[in-house]
Amino acid sequence: MKRITFYLLLLTLLLASCAPASTEPQTITIMTHDSFVIGEDVIKSFEADNNAKVIFLQSGDAGAVLNQAVLTKDAPLADVLFGVDNTFLSRALDADIFEVYPSPVLSDIADEFKIDSSNRALPVDYGDVCINYDKNYFTEKNLAIPQSFEDLAKPEYKDLLVVENPATSSPGLAFLLATRAHFGDDYLAYWQSLKANGVVFVDGWETAYYTNFSASSGKGPQPMVVSYASSPAAEVVFASEPLTESPTASIVATDMCFRQIEFVGILKNTPNQALAQKFVDFMLSQQFQEDMPLNMFVYPVNKNAQLPEVFTNFAQVAESPAALSYSEIAANRDSWIEAWTQSLK
Repeated sequence: MKRITFYLLLLTLLLASCAPASTEPQTITIMTHDSFVIGEDVIKSFEADNNAKVIFLQSGDAGAVLNQAVLTKDAPLADVLFGVDNTFLSRALDADIFEVYPSPVLSDIADEFKIDSSNRALPVDYGDVCINYDKNYFTEKNLAIPQSFEDLAKPEYKDLLVVENPATSSPGLAFLLATRAHFGDDYLAYWQSLKANGVVFVDGWETAYYTNFSASSGKGPQPMVVSYASSPAAEVVFASEPLTESPTASIVATDMCFRQIEFVGILKNTPNQALAQKFVDFMLSQQFQEDMPLNMFVYPVNKNAQLPEVFTNFAQVAESPAALSYSEIAANRDSWIEAWTQSLK
């Protein structure tokens, strides 16, 4: 009996020594802007597949996130940064905060979104910044929808538009870039005509959309706001009662929208480079890309990703958005903002 007990004990010890050692999940931190949202089940699937724990560090708007990443690049607060868009991309690349990573999933991404040929910043999503309007207002007033920048300066649209300050707001900057692309060096004269026609300036998108815009709050004084071409779909998704039609729509006439592309990059000096690469691959994957539209109301860049029905029914895509090259934005962005600020004081 003692011999049997001894052999059983020996067998138990042998089996225990052969069993794989349990390991604690590896933590990875993703720095994002405050508008980042993704499905919990999607993140859990990444964690389960990679024995990982994902932490999101939301750090303000896109500009604030980038500034923080630049200031801490020698001792990064995160492993991965998401949310730098094409209006600020040059600042990130000039600061050299990202590792080069040519993800294998890039083969599924449309070439038009691959702005950084060095593969330090990889495209994740895109959306068109456009003017949104309150359908009921224009119907009740029997007022035509403006179809050009020039229309917005006409007397019939006086006091009807709210825009975000391009020095403090990403959509505000995108709208400024659209006017710069359309008017060239005359863009400041155009903004003077808008100011004379009663355009309202606010610091950020939330104030513009939820306080000033008449369709979202029902009380705001302006029936037009600089927002996104996907905002009408959001109005349907978040409506308190089911809707068959969005109360808003976007003006997607030629040159009147600016296409924002958001990027992800692996921060230099991360100790978790291998896991960071896996997370970047994951963000570009079909699973992650198909979860974005109804969480962040942006379009996927993965060619295989399918859009939800509410997007195809109510969101719009500009066929001819304003065009400015990445290099032109990089060289002139700050001077254009400064000139705009000084001109409208």
